[in-house]
Amino acid sequence: MRHLTLGGIAAFVLSGCAGTWTVDYDKVPSAEVTKNWRLHDVAVVVPDHLTVSNSNTFAPNADIVWHGEPFGDRKAQVAAIIDEGMTAGASDLNGDQLVTISVMVATFHAVTPSAVARAPAAVHNIGYGMQVFDSRTGEPLTEPQLISADIEAYVGSSAVTAAINGDTQRVRIVRHLEAVTRGWLGYGPDQRRQFGGVGR
Repeated sequence: MRHLTLGGIAAFVLSGCAGTWTVDYDKVPSAEVTKNWRLHDVAVVVPDHLTVSNSNTFAPNADIVWHGEPFGDRKAQVAAIIDEGMTAGASDLNGDQLVTISVMVATFHAVTPSAVARAPAAVHNIGYGMQVFDSRTGEPLTEPQLISADIEAYVGSSAVTAAINGDTQRVRIVRHLEAVTRGWLGYGPDQRRQFGGVGR
């Protein structure tokens, strides 16, 4: 199995405070191509050089910020979230060609409890590189590309209500990544958009 390698992927890590956030992707494969694919695996890599913070401040200065699960290996937790969302998004591929979606995480900066409690608004800032390979031969079927999958975060009473109803940060992000993946594959609604908000 081959893994995605993207030179300079760190340049994709978004930063800032108040600004414009995006769900964005390009080089979308045609439906004529994807209809022949069947998902074999999603292989997620979280590079060793990405920084991790468990600081409960408004916007920790790190590539990986995740407080939506009990304390543990944050890189492994992020990899599992992305794997779950993208696997669900590609699960309807029912062609004959087995494919592996190789993913390299660039940033996964979710909101902290402090931001949930006190920020007027917040954003989960998610970015990754991806490429699709033939699982049998290792041949690349797409060019490597960058995906921006930002999503508004719930804060204040909205976050409390969502959590009570089981719509946690993890649930929302997995569902969002599923939708983004389906949109990129061309058999779900196109998720590309811009929105304003406060975030890292």
